[in-house]
Amino acid sequence: IIPLCATPPSGEHPPAPVSFRCQAPPQIDVQFNIGARNLSDEVSEVELKVEVRSRGQAGTAFIVDLSYCALIGMRNLDDAQKHAFTYAEAPRILFPFARQVIGDAVRAAGFPQLLLEPVDFNGIYLQQLAAQQDQAVDAESPAGQA
Repeated sequence: IIPLCATPPSGEHPPAPVSFRCQAPPQIDVQFNIGARNLSDEVSEVELKVEVRSRGQAGTAFIVDLSYCALIGMRNLDDAQKHAFTYAEAPRILFPFARQVIGDAVRAAGFPQLLLEPVDFNGIYLQQLAAQQDQAVDAESPAGQA
């Protein structure tokens, strides 16, 4: 028997009655991953993977692992524009649908509604590009003075 809202031994999932009785707000961890693969010169499959973990006093309440995909057609774009559209704009288009699926799944499981905040995929994309450029510049710089 696991006491009300106590952590189960060895990180096990709490039994359903315990996880539903906890009144303390859970800690929500959301992770995103964007993947793509070319199906032809003009069509790519873009995958927005979202993992949501809810942890409370009783341990892990729920985990949602969603892969939401779309076929994206692009014509007359150079490689840089295709890359930006694939990894910034396409996820922005997919996210509202993925957010709805996650919210419905959590609510259908009997937990309070979960509404994920909007994500600035373009801003994240630009930050990652800047970080990659900084790493490239650092790699080209001499390590010391002779």
